[in-house]
Amino acid sequence: MTPSLLEPPLLARLKQHPRILIAGAGGGFDVYAGLPLYVALRAAGREVFLANLTFTYLGETDCQYLAPHLAVATTETMGGDRYFPERRLAEWLHEAKYPPEVYVFERVGVRPLREAYAHLVRERGIGAVVLVDGGTDILMRGDEAGLGTPEEDMTSLAAVSKLSGVEAFVASIGFGIDTYHGVCHAHVLENIAALERDGGYLGAFSVTAAMPEGRAYVSAVSYAQKATLGWPSIVNGSIAAAIEGPVRRRPLHVAYRGQRALHQPADGDLLRVRVARCGAAFALPRAARGNRDDVRGQRAHRGLSAQHHLSPAPPHSALAPVHPGYGRLLTRE
Repeated sequence: MTPSLLEPPLLARLKQHPRILIAGAGGGFDVYAGLPLYVALRAAGREVFLANLTFTYLGETDCQYLAPHLAVATTETMGGDRYFPERRLAEWLHEAKYPPEVYVFERVGVRPLREAYAHLVRERGIGAVVLVDGGTDILMRGDEAGLGTPEEDMTSLAAVSKLSGVEAFVASIGFGIDTYHGVCHAHVLENIAALERDGGYLGAFSVTAAMPEGRAYVSAVSYAQKATLGWPSIVNGSIAAAIEGPVRRRPLHVAYRGQRALHQPADGDLLRVRVARCGAAFALPRAARGNRDDVRGQRAHRGLSAQHHLSPAPPHSALAPVHPGYGRLLTRE
């Protein structure tokens, strides 16, 4: 396959697989970030499944369990009335004439999450998994000035990267959105440059209101926001507002940036390698913040003005672990 301007590398790779799983990496409403890809791939004749790492306590729902820590939400699912993004997405899928099923992974450690993914991949004959993230903090390596909210992203990345028999990818939408969570986007660009240098960057493409994918995304987010008034998605609401255009509709707390509707795909396995070799200490999931005090060589926060020169992130050889527990990042389960 030779990449070209007429077809983004990510889509060219995905179209080689008849069955694809798109899964929200960081929980909450992250699965909505995959809807543009979902709509595009289904239009291309692929069978596509949706899944999400859930923040909902499934014990208060009647979700049908398919395996330990793996359930499915449909239009018939009851419970979780205050907050259940996966159930609301299933309802929207039904209204939009798509199969109304969203697979739900419980919030557990790497090993049980990997086993749940493996069951779903095996039962549905899936050949490719795309982890999607609203925002770009899934691209953080640990030595940045701010990490955003990376714990669940890293758990999903560690689980999926060791699945056998599938191609793994990462796609993030919403460049700029994580400013609210302290992410330095100069460091995001440095990390993307490092992925490009190592052959793991699969290009970028915009989602606009003129596209059916953009209209579907905005429609689904709007439906979920109205059904989850107490806990709306700030990230997806901001991205949807950026797609629609009117600044007056931007959600509170988050500065408006036009780049938000930009997909940034990457090779999932190579991204995992870069995180594993980075000089920081994510202890999945809760000890990550405490270990930040022991990180040497943390990159200073910088802006994106023309006066700042973006330094390339260091090569693999310079990314030796600097914390005694860091080597267990992706094996501590």
